[in-house]
Amino acid sequence: MSESWNKRTQAVHGGIRRSQYNEVSEAIFLTQGFVYENAEQAEARFLECGPDEFIYARYGNPTVSMFEQRIAALEGGEDAFATASGMAAVNGALTSMLKAGDHIVSAKALFGSCLYIVENILTRFGVDVTFVDGTNLDEWKAAIRPDTKAVFFESMSNPTLEVIDISAVAELAHAVGAMVVVDNVFSTPVFSRAIEHGADVVIYSATKHIDGQGRALGGVIIGTKDFIRGTVEPYLKHTGGALSPFNAWIMLKGLETMTLRVNAQAETAQIVAEALEGHAALESTLYPGLKTHPQNALVQSQLGGKGGTVLSLDIKGGKEAAFAFLNAMTIPVISNNLGDAKSIATHPATTTHQRLSDEQKDELGITPGLIRLSIGLEDAGDLLADIKRALDVSQR
Repeated sequence: MSESWNKRTQAVHGGIRRSQYNEVSEAIFLTQGFVYENAEQAEARFLECGPDEFIYARYGNPTVSMFEQRIAALEGGEDAFATASGMAAVNGALTSMLKAGDHIVSAKALFGSCLYIVENILTRFGVDVTFVDGTNLDEWKAAIRPDTKAVFFESMSNPTLEVIDISAVAELAHAVGAMVVVDNVFSTPVFSRAIEHGADVVIYSATKHIDGQGRALGGVIIGTKDFIRGTVEPYLKHTGGALSPFNAWIMLKGLETMTLRVNAQAETAQIVAEALEGHAALESTLYPGLKTHPQNALVQSQLGGKGGTVLSLDIKGGKEAAFAFLNAMTIPVISNNLGDAKSIATHPATTTHQRLSDEQKDELGITPGLIRLSIGLEDAGDLLADIKRALDVSQR
């Protein structure tokens, strides 16, 4: 494996290992344990595992290791630990590094389960949390203290698609020695340069674009070798949040086509967003790739000008009109996932963010009419025609 390879090549060949049979497609080592040649070898392995040695699937597995090495190479990180889900990755990264009395600063615009971990779980165990508007650098400056241990944010927020300046926040955090933890799902591993821009830890729900075909749960934490093996691994191997070998194999297969899929999805998302901007049935069209998006300039420098695969539509008429729109579409399915080959429509106020108070929803811009639309691999013309027809229905 060469570090000079382009992302597309890393996504196909990174971390490859073959058995004695020299298979083309990666093998699934579907085993929970491993056999030792003798008692002395077992003792030695429990004292220290070599780079290609394994003890128990909760600690590591050859198929899982391939996925970890491949995604780390793709992201530009030193190492990675794969988890059972994206939320296991968020919880594992934050909980493993924080203890009672520590202080963390977090953007307030978070996915509902991420907000629950920061707002309810961390505080329950004595972590001091300060929330800020992630797009407001003055709020980050005011909130970060000399004793701040970490900052946490979604590089592109769910579902209102705010883009946070990773480099600027990282500079403020690093000035006091704080770790920069970035949930990078909406930015995708294809467009991301989070580590290059100062992130210390990058988290993905592999369930989304990495699998990309609605088959399996998975997550991954990417960072330095010291952080992954010294902080994350001890926590996760004992608490049991490891990725299964079969799901790791699915993620490996997903990585092989991810670049092609995500680029095609983002291209269609741009077409759809541009065509819908200013539509009479919409209060607004939210998409980072639009020139009217508040952080479009940041999208150019941080994401290479790519706005991602998701757009949000605020439909006139509130919940009733939003539901009529959802029910009228024939191509996008109604679900709560994203990054799939199929276009998916979600009503965040009643699903992914339903536990938030009305005040929190108002503050985050999650209106009763907001629809999050994850663009799939369908024909752009067919998709746009279906959306426009459903918008007409929503206003009747």
